[in-house]
Amino acid sequence: MSITLDLRQAIIHKVHGQSKEDLREMIDGSIDGPEAALPGLGAVFEMIWKDLDPAKKDEIVSLLHEHLKSETPGSLTTGK
Repeated sequence: MSITLDLRQAIIHKVHGQSKEDLREMIDGSIDGPEAALPGLGAVFEMIWKDLDPAKKDEIVSLLHEHLKSETPGSLTTGK
């Protein structure tokens, strides 16, 4: 019998039961880390986003918008 988990469920399975300190370390270790960590951060953010009230969502979007104004995107490469 094979077990199939989607990516969200695999991430939830990995972090379920961790302490607040462990979760903080996971997040801090993922920031500016390998790109492989990005789906995990996305799944964790999605869990938080679903529980936010509209005012908090607006606050986060405004914060993101302000940060993006000061960022300069790097160049995209095609890998060819």
